[in-house]
Amino acid sequence: MDTKEDVRVGANKFSERQPLGTAAQSDKDYKEPPPAPLFEPGELKSWSFYRAGIAEFIATFLFLYITILTVMGFKNSTNKCATVGIQGIAWAFGGMIFALVYCTAGISGGHINPAVTFGLFLARKLSLTRALFYMIMQCLGAICGAGVVKGFEGKARYQMNNGGANMVNKGYTKGDALGAEIVGTFVLVYTVFSATDAKRNARDSHVPLLAPLPIGFAVFLVHLATIPITGTSINPARSLGAAIIFNRDDAWDDHWIFWVGPFVGAALAAVYHQIVIRAIPFKTRA
Repeated sequence: MDTKEDVRVGANKFSERQPLGTAAQSDKDYKEPPPAPLFEPGELKSWSFYRAGIAEFIATFLFLYITILTVMGFKNSTNKCATVGIQGIAWAFGGMIFALVYCTAGISGGHINPAVTFGLFLARKLSLTRALFYMIMQCLGAICGAGVVKGFEGKARYQMNNGGANMVNKGYTKGDALGAEIVGTFVLVYTVFSATDAKRNARDSHVPLLAPLPIGFAVFLVHLATIPITGTSINPARSLGAAIIFNRDDAWDDHWIFWVGPFVGAALAAVYHQIVIRAIPFKTRA
């Protein structure tokens, strides 16, 4: 065998088993599913629909219970060095999202956040019927979770610590807070899209198993960055639950920021992933 033949055989003997770069974007192993219908009345007759809503309620209830109690513990201590600190609060939020997404992903998709539900709805991953039901159940779960925390803490101590409600902190403007919520939610929802991308799941079997980890880690990192600005919401249900139970003017003055910011951030993430990353509107359907 001559040298040229050696090179030819050697170059093809150990070919790449997994396509890299643009080659990985081949559609041979995956077919884009049709978008979810805008209205799907048949869902209302399905037990799985209500089971998913209950799962969202319980998950958001547990999320508020653990995270707001962590915030209360931090604020109640006279020695901040002896508490979990801001890093611990961020871990509480990120860790609970990791655990709860893992537990509920197979039932409801593990949204636990109206902004995530909104972003996925814009991408036509679920119907408007289901999206609205999820948001209602998430908000109810958040209210109940914050209410249980108030019961544990007692009214006086709960009020003294602002009930864990989101507010614009001193030294920052409303514009700063709105921008922080938009960017923070963009990070979260973009991570959700990337971690749950069905096309990636079709190629890489490990992706769905790891999905809760990057989502929880994104929540952790965003909290580290923006707790000093707004206490970090990136979740309208979390802000609504704490505001309703705290129910002081301070919690309501800037409450709109914690709805507008997350919804705008979620919409931008949906547009970026669906149009720029996946280019779905430009693909022809069979």
